[in-house]
Amino acid sequence: MKFLSALALVAPVQAGLRFPCSTLTIQRLDPVVQPGMAPSAHVHHIVGGNAFNATMTGDVGARATCTTCQMSEDFSNYWTAHLYFKHPTNGSYHRVPVLPVQPLLGGSQGAQGGLTVYYTQFDLSRDNLAQQKITAFPPGFRMTVGAPTAESRSHIGLNYQCLTGQNRGALLANFPTAPCSGGIFTAHHFPPCWDGKNLDSADHQSHMYNTVNSDGFINAPACPSSHPVRVPQVTFEQTWDTTKFNSMWPSGTPNPFVWSFEGNGYGTHADYMFGWKGDALQRAMDKSECFYDGCGSIQKQSMTVANQCKIPTTIDEETDGWLSALPGMEMKM
Repeated sequence: MKFLSALALVAPVQAGLRFPCSTLTIQRLDPVVQPGMAPSAHVHHIVGGNAFNATMTGDVGARATCTTCQMSEDFSNYWTAHLYFKHPTNGSYHRVPVLPVQPLLGGSQGAQGGLTVYYTQFDLSRDNLAQQKITAFPPGFRMTVGAPTAESRSHIGLNYQCLTGQNRGALLANFPTAPCSGGIFTAHHFPPCWDGKNLDSADHQSHMYNTVNSDGFINAPACPSSHPVRVPQVTFEQTWDTTKFNSMWPSGTPNPFVWSFEGNGYGTHADYMFGWKGDALQRAMDKSECFYDGCGSIQKQSMTVANQCKIPTTIDEETDGWLSALPGMEMKM
């Protein structure tokens, strides 16, 4: 699958938002699953608004003053576990760098690391607004997808691709089994149906329902009566620059890449905390057939401005370089 193949499908009309967010911080914080814990259990790669901290409640968009995302009214936070290389012979770990997702469109050049975010209304070529309204998330909303303890695929839309030149390769449910000359590409697709009542749930997933039954950017079948509110389909994409470690992966040996919680590839997961200003996201979702440009109503900022948004590192530990153990995993060694 070529990098541009997914985008080629959207011509001549395009639906939804697509934009880059540079890295905000890399540290052990997780205000959804482990609120108030500093440090949290494992390292996360975090983008978005600078209101991010160990304990986040209420309207975080109203408290943030900058964002690493190109859409300047989006102060949401998006995060995933961080990828590490585990040396096959000495067992040490090294953090894998993150690259901006290609292609970069619409003046988004200059992103630093980070990830690309999608909010789709139906699929990449249609919005279907005449048949079904898309309701933006309310302040305080949060959700997760996937689980670090998973031993098999836990959700459609959690996948890997082995980058080779300009080709992303086949969708995989687990890590590639051979070195990838262009790095490893990951995607996290969130459910499209909300119960319309709860901003969160005990497992951070039960207030949502997934009606999508195949991979990719496809339309979501009708929502059930238990979760009747159709929300934007949120997706994160990331490119992990695994290339510098390929020479250290002996031919024929198992995949040496691990997530920051050490578990297998099925444990990939992601967290989302809504933080758009005012009705900005709703305005975008009410706009017919827009893609990437802000739907004609959302202000964008230069990525050079977005890159200036940072938060302090509050967890005093080393997360990069060669480490004898993953941060937070020392007691498990």
